[in-house]
Amino acid sequence: MEQAQSAGGREDRDREWDREVRGGETETEQLDRNLTSLIQELRVVQTGVQLLTGFLLTLPFQARFTVMSTPMRGLYLAVVAASIAATVFLIAPVAAHRILFRQHRLGSVVRTAHTFALVGLALLGLALTGVAVLIFDTVAGAVAATVIGVCFAVLFLLTWFAHPWRERRRGVRTR
Repeated sequence: MEQAQSAGGREDRDREWDREVRGGETETEQLDRNLTSLIQELRVVQTGVQLLTGFLLTLPFQARFTVMSTPMRGLYLAVVAASIAATVFLIAPVAAHRILFRQHRLGSVVRTAHTFALVGLALLGLALTGVAVLIFDTVAGAVAATVIGVCFAVLFLLTWFAHPWRERRRGVRTR
């Protein structure tokens, strides 16, 4: 209950800040702006994840694929699954917007799209880390693959999630 009140208070402060800084922006204008911004961000990521997925889908048809060890084949399948799931989550906001168009559900679309985008980015980070492991295993061996996998996992966590959340928390304290 307390957390819900805290979130509600934060939303009220955010709306007040928007009204002051943006010259009386209405809630609908804010939702429109948020959705437009999110869709623009997703355009960048959608192209990359679709290319990655397409590339991954061609690998089993390559001659060297049969030389892959059983664990690497398992990793390959996990990477393909993560890449396809990332594609689904990163495109879902567009589908939701189309289906709910003119249904007066903009707030719901923006909240859901935000959640889907975060899940899609996490899955994309997993897929990219897995691709790096697959490539390094093939080219340089299991030790190099393990090292690079850990390095990229940490890099994605720090740059895509830890840093923005740290800045978000810092912003709440400094307002």
